[in-house]
Amino acid sequence: MTVIGTVGLPGSGKSEAATVAAELDIPVVTMGDVIREECRDRGLDPATHHGEIAQALREENGPGAIADRSLPVIEDALTRSDTVVVDGIRSDTEVEIFEDAFGSDFVLVSIEAPFEQRAERLDLRGRDASAEEGGESLADRDERELGFGMGEAMAQADLTIENAGSLERFHDRIRTLLTEGPGALADGVQ
Repeated sequence: MTVIGTVGLPGSGKSEAATVAAELDIPVVTMGDVIREECRDRGLDPATHHGEIAQALREENGPGAIADRSLPVIEDALTRSDTVVVDGIRSDTEVEIFEDAFGSDFVLVSIEAPFEQRAERLDLRGRDASAEEGGESLADRDERELGFGMGEAMAQADLTIENAGSLERFHDRIRTLLTEGPGALADGVQ
């Protein structure tokens, strides 16, 4: 059994890593789905209230609220697969919850890319609304994510994968991680 958690700032490539996992028929548990579901439960549009509800869940139920709600989904996925990818870890508290639940079977992978590249990617995806449009800028999103403890989580990563080159090269590294295991990339930054 292996639970591979991904952590990284917006636009770093976490969704691309999840895409590779899905192509390999490896279950992906997306922590953001917990937030989107809570938005809908509260009658709010997830596209515009995601960050607000993420903060609210943590304030109402503690910093590990989203990880706690994700555990049963991960455990269920492990009944069908030896490997599960957890997409979108946001804090050191969430890392601790997964380490407590899965022990040495939990591997944390930090996915990193330069700010300008991340901004371009999000712009292409239509995901970085500027503050003038009433949305949240990438710098604001970064600040919010780092405020959750993402920087501390990234520093705890067992493995860092740089996503500053081609998409094909990044996909190859993720595929290697998922098919050959973390040891195949464990030389540090990849």
